[in-house]
Amino acid sequence: MALTLSMMFKDGQQYMQTWPQQKALNSLFPENRIINATRFGIKVMPPIAVAVVALQYNYFGQQQLPQILTTGAFILSLPLQGLLWLGFRSNQLLPPSVRQWYVETHAKMRQHGCQINNLKSKPTYKELATLLKAAFEQLDKVFTKQWL
Repeated sequence: MALTLSMMFKDGQQYMQTWPQQKALNSLFPENRIINATRFGIKVMPPIAVAVVALQYNYFGQQQLPQILTTGAFILSLPLQGLLWLGFRSNQLLPPSVRQWYVETHAKMRQHGCQINNLKSKPTYKELATLLKAAFEQLDKVFTKQWL
């Protein structure tokens, strides 16, 4: 399944909003670190890029303008790289061990009467994020602690 660049950015934004920011998941998945870095970059990198370009232009002058603009573009691209990674990751199929954990968690949530989507035969990280978000919202900490 081929994804366009704009679809990957959109998927990355949706995945960033769906993934539960829970400390219990930090040791299991890199998503929390990537999401935090991407959010930080979205806030901080544009002003840094402007400052770096302005300072370099002031110091080096117009002769180095292509290199200065390239530096600014690189700095601006850092949060976009995080969004691309998240978009790509959200559409990846779960590996067998995580897929088994997804199925077990889905079954346990059904037993406890949680309102969740139907079980997918080939789940992706996007479905895992939706399931985990529902688990943390609908179940108390006692149940989620024993699963994680």
